[in-house]
Amino acid sequence: MARGKGIDMKRNDSHLSHHEELRLDYLQKNIYYLNDKEKRELAFLKYKAQGYATNVAYPHPNKIRQPKVKAIPQEEPAWVDDVPYYGEEEDDLFGVPDYPTQTRTRSRKSAKKPRRPKVATQPIMVEENLVSSYKKQDNRPKKPRKKGGFKRFIRILGLLLVAVLAGMIFMFVKGFTGGAEGNSKAAEAEVFHGENTRDGVNILVLGTDGRIGDSSDMTRTDSIMVININNTDKKVKMVSFMRDTLINIEGNDYKLNVAYTFGEQNNHQGAENVRQVLKENFDLDIKHYALVDFSTFATAIDTLFPEGVTMNAQFSTIGGQDVSEVDVPDDLNMKDGIVPNQTIEEGIQQMDGRTLLNYARFRKDDEGDYGRTRRQQEVMAAVLSQIKDPTKLFTGSEALGKVFSLTSTSVPYSFLLTNGITAALDGTSGIETTTIPENNDWAEEYDVYGGSGIKIDFEKYKAKLSDMGFR
Repeated sequence: MARGKGIDMKRNDSHLSHHEELRLDYLQKNIYYLNDKEKRELAFLKYKAQGYATNVAYPHPNKIRQPKVKAIPQEEPAWVDDVPYYGEEEDDLFGVPDYPTQTRTRSRKSAKKPRRPKVATQPIMVEENLVSSYKKQDNRPKKPRKKGGFKRFIRILGLLLVAVLAGMIFMFVKGFTGGAEGNSKAAEAEVFHGENTRDGVNILVLGTDGRIGDSSDMTRTDSIMVININNTDKKVKMVSFMRDTLINIEGNDYKLNVAYTFGEQNNHQGAENVRQVLKENFDLDIKHYALVDFSTFATAIDTLFPEGVTMNAQFSTIGGQDVSEVDVPDDLNMKDGIVPNQTIEEGIQQMDGRTLLNYARFRKDDEGDYGRTRRQQEVMAAVLSQIKDPTKLFTGSEALGKVFSLTSTSVPYSFLLTNGITAALDGTSGIETTTIPENNDWAEEYDVYGGSGIKIDFEKYKAKLSDMGFR
């Protein structure tokens, strides 16, 4: 038992177990070679020794985050065969196995663990850097951030856009050069003094009743339409002018559709003359024009829409009777001066260029010219809403090139690149349409030739165009 007392005296001086003393001595001798875990163990042993000497408790490293610190009791340990036993709390003190020199045993008398008295403790103030060292940290080396990654992405994106743009231009030129096959030459742009409007871009679309063999000064406009795109409302807006609207030219009443004919007879300035007439009577500014005849319209539709345009064909009554199908003139198949008919049924269907043209030109139902104007708006709205197709980016450019070669227009290809995609997206938000004049909002009169025309209130429709954003 003298050996036990010797060990007891040593522990009372150092307040550490024999194994802890050995461990502390080892760590101090190798202090310059310790890893993070061993440094924390060394700090704990030092503070534990200090806690026994000054009667102050120090928490276990694994419990440093708990708000309350358990105190180490100041009582004599239970002795069995001169070997101390501290209970389960002393095992695995630092998360690693102990280093015993003797085998621990427990006698039957001490099988029941003695109750430890509650001891008032004062936690030791630990430095911030020491406490933070107990927190779990990811010591894995971090991969250095690659500089210039975003700039590299922008460069690659820019190169892709340039490649796409170059491809579209190439396909457009290919379509343009091959579009005039079968014609003596490509369509030429006319003189046109376009003016900017306050919101968006106004484009004048003229559909002429030109037929094969007709000269331009013999044709008249079947449809007169102004389309407003890229406006602040993010919508495509469309206004149609009824061709029988009477306008005053040099003191005489003429139908609106002869304005184009007069302009063509004056050094091929039909579109410019229509622009001037719309400006004088409706105070409407127009930037560009596009002139489409029968053949060009059908070719453009078949080129841009190989599978046809989806339409819901609707006709008014004929002689007061409802109809399910109508025979319409088929101008493109005219032979020896005889125009055959084509039967078009009501309902949803796919229309090719020829069928779409015949549907838009029909006016033999009870709505007359007003019904034709309404169907023309339906056709144009369907084309604008269905022309977007990102999967046909290059073939679409080729088709546009072919259409451009056959169409007299002041719209440059650069305008399509900068505004075309935006206009197509705006078409998905809705297409706002109106007709001037509205149905039956006119007085019937005669033009200078004795033909039936309609008289309208120009001031009323100036205000309407302004409200819609055309002026």
